[in-house]
Amino acid sequence: MFGKIAADALGLSDIGSVIAPTDYNKVDADDYVMHEDQEKIFFLIKSKSDEYCFTNKALVHLDGTSAASKKRTLRRYSYSTHPVSNVLLETAGNIDMDVEIKFRLGTKDFSIDVHKKHLEQVKDLYKALFRISELMHENEVALGHAKASIEVASTTLGRGQAGAAPIVESFKELNQAAFSWLAGAQQKYWVKDFGFVFERYIKA
Repeated sequence: MFGKIAADALGLSDIGSVIAPTDYNKVDADDYVMHEDQEKIFFLIKSKSDEYCFTNKALVHLDGTSAASKKRTLRRYSYSTHPVSNVLLETAGNIDMDVEIKFRLGTKDFSIDVHKKHLEQVKDLYKALFRISELMHENEVALGHAKASIEVASTTLGRGQAGAAPIVESFKELNQAAFSWLAGAQQKYWVKDFGFVFERYIKA
């Protein structure tokens, strides 16, 4: 506790600041956003060693080894392949300088310290990430139901078609129908762009 207070007082801790949209083009993370594919920055946190860039499609993380080193590792976590979960927000106590937002992307846990003066903005990020995690869970359940439904339908239809058509032709028809159904369900429930969520919760 006292070590943390001392680090904050001396400016040694790695507390982040929320970057205004007008300054997005001044940070390094902007260079790695796929603007060519309609990717857009919605929230950006910059500390001495790290940048956390939340876009409509991914978290772009420039991971610095330390505040004194210029060496960084670029990591990209697409929401579609790294589901958002375990979203938490820890507000500041009386003597704390920072608030902390925590979440998981796939199997990777994040804990980001942000100066408490940005609390209201971090609250908006919390709401956006939490809503994305809810939507992902709902879509996962819905896709599971869609898969179960097509299995039941295929089995039932296959039994009803027995002896009514050549086996090869029946197999082709059933396979094509199942493929089309699952492809449509995946397109509907496997969301890659969550811009509509960020637009709802992140205030410009």
